[in-house]
Amino acid sequence: MWLNSILDTIGNTPLIKLNKITKDLPCTVLAKVEYFNPGNSIKDRMALKMLEVAEQEGKIKPGGTIIEGTSGNTGMGLALAACVKGYKCIFTTTDKQSKEKADILKAVGAEVIVCPTNVDPADPRSYYSVSKRLATEVPNSWYVNQYDNLANREAHYEQTGPEIWEQTEGKVTHLVVATGTGGTIVGTGKFLKEKNNNIKVWAIDSYGSLLKKYFETGELDYKEVYPYISEGFGEDFIPANYDMSVIDAFTKVTDKDGALMARRIAKEEGLFCGYSAGSCLQGMLQLKDQLKKDDVVVLIFHDHGSRYVGKVYNDEWMLERGFLEMKTFKDLINGRGSQKLITLTPSQTVTEAIGLMKKYDIENIPVISNGISIGAISESGLFNKILNDSNVKLQPVASVMEKTYPEVAFDASVERLSAFINKENGAVLSKDETGAFHIITKYDIIQSLTK
Repeated sequence: MWLNSILDTIGNTPLIKLNKITKDLPCTVLAKVEYFNPGNSIKDRMALKMLEVAEQEGKIKPGGTIIEGTSGNTGMGLALAACVKGYKCIFTTTDKQSKEKADILKAVGAEVIVCPTNVDPADPRSYYSVSKRLATEVPNSWYVNQYDNLANREAHYEQTGPEIWEQTEGKVTHLVVATGTGGTIVGTGKFLKEKNNNIKVWAIDSYGSLLKKYFETGELDYKEVYPYISEGFGEDFIPANYDMSVIDAFTKVTDKDGALMARRIAKEEGLFCGYSAGSCLQGMLQLKDQLKKDDVVVLIFHDHGSRYVGKVYNDEWMLERGFLEMKTFKDLINGRGSQKLITLTPSQTVTEAIGLMKKYDIENIPVISNGISIGAISESGLFNKILNDSNVKLQPVASVMEKTYPEVAFDASVERLSAFINKENGAVLSKDETGAFHIITKYDIIQSLTK
């Protein structure tokens, strides 16, 4: 049986148990993995719902233009619906959002306008203000306003909440959501609490957002607001979709902790999720002391990691922001354990060099004379020489050795090491505090960057 359009694939996303990161917790932790939606995010649900309500209410006519301010995912859901239903789309977004998000929106036919992040929402340059202005200027247009459009939370009350209840057979005890517009946490939480008022709803906020302070005090404290890197959650105002009575607790997660946890989720659980998934799980772990045996915790993993390959999943981006610790030559040596450096003297034969390579399964051997590195023997270099002349095996190393490997400081960064290693040069040398030589190869560097 076929489906009538891509929109029929929205919803019914899987609930997947986390096994490694949460192994020490007394409870069951499940992830509602929303990147299985066609637009790779939970926002597909509310995007379609908001558009259908607008059509029912006559707010958009055939051939009209959908206008919205979006961090990317809501725009994708709206764009997919627009493709099927025959609408045009204009989206405003902020310059802190990943380039991938804007490119994906353009790929499905949307016009994307990038606005500055570090301005007040009421500033005419903000992505909120620009989208509102465009809605007054573009004929036959509809301004979505996901923040105050209550069809947003209605979608989750009708879909996400019932799915979680059914998938857990009513055993869910906690719902954890990295919250932005409020639609997901309020709609889903409201449904679940109507089923069982003992269910706890935990909200994850970002430093730089005022949501947590407002929840705790009822005060709109703009001193809480400052630029942050985390994407897709946190706000600098209170959207109408919020009903704080549905929420039981808030916790804030740092940009760094959320990013590192997202990478752990990918590597340890095999779930390639977005930035907010890392923040969601990190936030839950910050509240783990409140969890008991037999609890069933459901986390919302909003979107897919493909949106963040230039950011969270990019080592250089992470290093620039201090989110990854800078590894050095010394770190790689210490992490490798106590392994004696295999060396050659100039007078040893090529046959001896080959024997050492086979015995220790290595490709690069430095040639040392009187405590000084004077050359190198590499597997690839020997291979070419022996092909041309089999008698090379009998010659001394000095007659066939290649130029010596570069020497660097023992505390040189991995990034600096990688600059020395290329097709012609397969290793780097350094001396420790005792004057002993150590070697780092291309393989060592690859290993360090994938751990």
